[in-house]
Amino acid sequence: MADKRDYYEVIGVPKGASEDEIKKAYRKQAKKYHPDLNPGNKEAEAKFKEVNEAYEVLSDKDKRARYDRFGFAGVDPNFGAGPTAYGGGNPFGQDIDIGDIFNSFFGGFGGSRAARNQNSPRRGSDVEASVTVSFEEAAKGCKKEVTYQNVDSCTACSGTGASQGTQLKSCPNCNGTGQVMVQKRTPFGVVQTSQTCDKCRGKGKIIEKPCPKCSGAGRIRSSKTVTVTVPPGISQDQILNVGGHGNSGYNGGPSGDLHVYVNVKKHPLFERKGDDVWCEIPLTFSQAALGHEVIVPTLDGKVSYKVHPGTQPGDVFKLKDKGIPHLNSRGRGDQYVRITIEVPHNLTAKQKEILKQFDAVSGTANYTKRSSFFDKVKDIFKD
Repeated sequence: MADKRDYYEVIGVPKGASEDEIKKAYRKQAKKYHPDLNPGNKEAEAKFKEVNEAYEVLSDKDKRARYDRFGFAGVDPNFGAGPTAYGGGNPFGQDIDIGDIFNSFFGGFGGSRAARNQNSPRRGSDVEASVTVSFEEAAKGCKKEVTYQNVDSCTACSGTGASQGTQLKSCPNCNGTGQVMVQKRTPFGVVQTSQTCDKCRGKGKIIEKPCPKCSGAGRIRSSKTVTVTVPPGISQDQILNVGGHGNSGYNGGPSGDLHVYVNVKKHPLFERKGDDVWCEIPLTFSQAALGHEVIVPTLDGKVSYKVHPGTQPGDVFKLKDKGIPHLNSRGRGDQYVRITIEVPHNLTAKQKEILKQFDAVSGTANYTKRSSFFDKVKDIFKD
């Protein structure tokens, strides 16, 4: 454990950070080191795994509490393990039930409830992953394989925690009830109460020979790959929910979900604003002055557009229905093209002379903005 960095340091948050702060910092770090954005970079790949490991602990309320109290030992698979306890070596400890405290003090009303809670079906927790798509894939939709880590029932023991060929035994300490009766001296006299059995942790069963694959936990961490459908029109940081692909449930409970955060790569030409696409096209002075037929790139390929004579820098024209499809609905946005005028540089002597001649024969009517500007200057500074 000595070579590990503090999980809060890995995520980049202080120890008292809120759940939202931890989630926001995780997304930033995961995006920074994601293998899709760092192909072939082994250091980034290791950082990505480190970030995911830290977030898996800090995003889970119980694991975070154990980590805050005991450090790495609190989330070690062998933390609190006992070879005779049900789930010995279980890194996924049960929540402390406030009802147990209530029962132990007030005489064990409904004393078997804690045992029932231990054995009742419970849903597994959700897990998170991320996927990176190109600008075009986000616009048109695609299918992507996502690899992630989750906790599943051990296949060797079918989740029982007991070695193959062996069975769970009734706990001799509580006779399989999960509860033991104890006497406590109170201001009101000696009171008999029930409390969770220490030997089986309220399960009522014990493992005599733990499964070697999961060390008796009944659950193992594994890497899984699932194909997700990215719908047309998805945007940056939106979440795809894949039901039933999270951590497996307890005692036959359903699995949690997989939340996939979408990263969209920047495009060298296009910029997205809502469901509209924007781009810029540079024209020469003569093309803008005389009019010109330009080839405009779109998500659907190239289209031809006739720029009218006298086009000015910053003028915008629209290509209807050439933008991003509306997510989960019909229709799509538009594409807007902004014109820029490129001023020539490194002119030859002949080019300079031609421009001087053009300027000499140009009247003020050719430059309405310039004429208007200097008229305003005269009005401001007139005597």
